[in-house]
Amino acid sequence: MKTNHIPQAGLKGLPQNWKSDLSSGFFVFLIALPLCLGISMASGFPPVAGLFTAIIGGLIVSFFGGSQLTIKGPAAGLIVIALGAVEELGKGDALLGYKLALATIVAAGVLQIIFGLLKSGILSDFFPSAAVHGMLAAIGVIIAAKQLHTLVGVKPEGKETLELLLEIPRSFGLLNPEIFIIGAVSLLILFLFPLINHPLAKKIPAPLLVILVAIPLGHFFDLEHEHQYLFLDNHTYTVGPRFLVTLPNNLLAAVTFPDFSQLFSAISIKYVIMFALVGSLESLLSTKAIDSLDPWKRKANMNRDLVGVGVGNTLAGMIGGLPMISEIVRSSANINYGGKTWWSNFFHGLLLLVFVVFFPMLIHQIPLAALAAMLIFTGYRLASPKEFYKTYKIGKEQLLIFVVTIVVTLATDLLIGIGVGIATKLIVHLANGLPPRYMFKPLFSVNQREETGEYIVDVYHSAVFSNYIKLKKSLDALPRKAHIIVDFSNATLIDHTVMENLHRYQHDYEHEGGSFALVGLENHQKFSAHDLAVRKKKK
Repeated sequence: MKTNHIPQAGLKGLPQNWKSDLSSGFFVFLIALPLCLGISMASGFPPVAGLFTAIIGGLIVSFFGGSQLTIKGPAAGLIVIALGAVEELGKGDALLGYKLALATIVAAGVLQIIFGLLKSGILSDFFPSAAVHGMLAAIGVIIAAKQLHTLVGVKPEGKETLELLLEIPRSFGLLNPEIFIIGAVSLLILFLFPLINHPLAKKIPAPLLVILVAIPLGHFFDLEHEHQYLFLDNHTYTVGPRFLVTLPNNLLAAVTFPDFSQLFSAISIKYVIMFALVGSLESLLSTKAIDSLDPWKRKANMNRDLVGVGVGNTLAGMIGGLPMISEIVRSSANINYGGKTWWSNFFHGLLLLVFVVFFPMLIHQIPLAALAAMLIFTGYRLASPKEFYKTYKIGKEQLLIFVVTIVVTLATDLLIGIGVGIATKLIVHLANGLPPRYMFKPLFSVNQREETGEYIVDVYHSAVFSNYIKLKKSLDALPRKAHIIVDFSNATLIDHTVMENLHRYQHDYEHEGGSFALVGLENHQKFSAHDLAVRKKKK
């Protein structure tokens, strides 16, 4: 797919790329439609809220042009925060909680705009990788814990994650057979269909296949009408429209305005910070990941992208939408289906708008159990055993940080979880000899060799996640297409996050035509066999 000709973006590129971008946008739309509905309902928002967000993310945020291939929309990673905001702010009144939560989304959007204008995109390099992945894994567990009950057609009694996990056996004992059949079949499709090694199968999005199967099953079980049925001649169950998606016939009637009356309360401020920080971090990390998959190796303008997401969140919050980020799953699909520029994101939003306006009754026929299956599958991918094993391979200390972040997040909330994860990593570094005075202040020098023109960056004492940003800014200030050597001969400790970031930096710099080398690592002891493992200087 890669060519030497970089696709032209903007209005000038539209005649050149509209066919491939429209095609990719169509397939992304098919994936986004059910996911937006599922994320909305899991967040305690009306189903249409996620569609509002994706439409705004496509039709408006695309034009900020921060990133060429990312798809903007609601994300599973923010479900926990959104649902917490509705429940904690509403105190039992779901509608009030929804309106108050919208106000925090608007404020978080404004904060994200400020982040972007202040060029805070670089802050994504501060957070330690193990803690970030631990936070995402915890989100996966929380999503699955909530949605397993919906999958079997039972309303749980508990609210907290640990309560919901403990209640799973009870819900399976009370499962509604017809609802469970829809959910189980949907889950099997999501896990097994991608394993089919056939060109045609690769072109069909698994979420679309779930909907194509689940809707007929819903009709077969007559979920449109409230009724009872006898199962195995010994128990009566009730099914009806409450097991289907509810959507207003008129899109304008679904617009809900925020309630700013409690915006400056302690609870609201907490959620403004959580939406802004976690949303920005997830969005930046997703954008960086998509940059690495871009066939033309274009680099996103992180600050412009953050401003665009902030504007999108401000607008979404004003009309009743969920918070948005640059979403990794839909963005990856965009690349796989041949998207070339940000027009694919625009077309995906346009198709969602057309579908919601003209075909709302089709959405109403989607069973909730099918949406729950999609979210459980998403949660599983975030917290799969592979994630634990990958982290362990990097180093035992990384697994410790990963697990601590998961446990604390499940027991408290995301902010405390990521905070404790960061603190754990700092404690590990201090135990490994990191001088406290260099915890946030790197010590390095930059010199140019006159005879060769090479730039030598000598790093002293330590290079860890908490002091990496200043080092990166100094690297960014050096000329492009030059020869840079980062020398760690005098460094006592180099952590995994720095190794990972510098490895990515090397890839990007060399792609631009320069030369970038890491030297002086031969006298360091690796904490594992992994190429990006922590390194400590041998005594």
